[in-house]
Amino acid sequence: MAAPGTTAAALGAWTVFEDEAGFSMTPPTSRTWGRRGSTPVIRVRGRSRRRFSVAALCCYQPGERSRLIHRPKRHTDHKSGGRKSFARTEYRDLLIAAHQQLDGPIVLIRDNLNVHKDRRMRAFIDAQDWITAHHLPPYAPDLNPVEGIWSVLRRTTQANTAFTDPDHLIRQLRHSLRQIQYRSDIIDGYLTGTGLTLTTPRLQPQ
Repeated sequence: MAAPGTTAAALGAWTVFEDEAGFSMTPPTSRTWGRRGSTPVIRVRGRSRRRFSVAALCCYQPGERSRLIHRPKRHTDHKSGGRKSFARTEYRDLLIAAHQQLDGPIVLIRDNLNVHKDRRMRAFIDAQDWITAHHLPPYAPDLNPVEGIWSVLRRTTQANTAFTDPDHLIRQLRHSLRQIQYRSDIIDGYLTGTGLTLTTPRLQPQ
């Protein structure tokens, strides 16, 4: 977390954590009920390489209701070597939308993904007076509250579910993400799970 007062945007800004995860038609398995001696079998369609990505922002500000802002993306050209994640322009548009929804400056905290360090992305951020970006330490997913969302989705929405088609998968993901959006206490819990806390900067007389 940035030290209070290190940026002009830090005072009264939203602290926004960013992350992306991929989902496919093949569900993760988890413990479930079954007849003794008979392991349940889940039959899924073979085209498991069909893939979706979801980019999400967990947004926090002392005194305000915590927010979850997300965007799903379906990758239709993965077999031809197309991109299997969000592009720089899509992250840019997501941040612009978040700024409009939050109606305030943003201190962005994210991992060290290559697209986050793209020079054009850095140039975009440097040109805005409403956003300041910081990177998490390498290999520190435990410090990102968005990781808690992916864990919940894989243990509930996806677990042991035989999706009939890609539309079924994306409907379930959207529904679960909307449910989380309604529960700011759950979003707060993801931050608590990282061990990080939000503090209000202390004003120093000049």
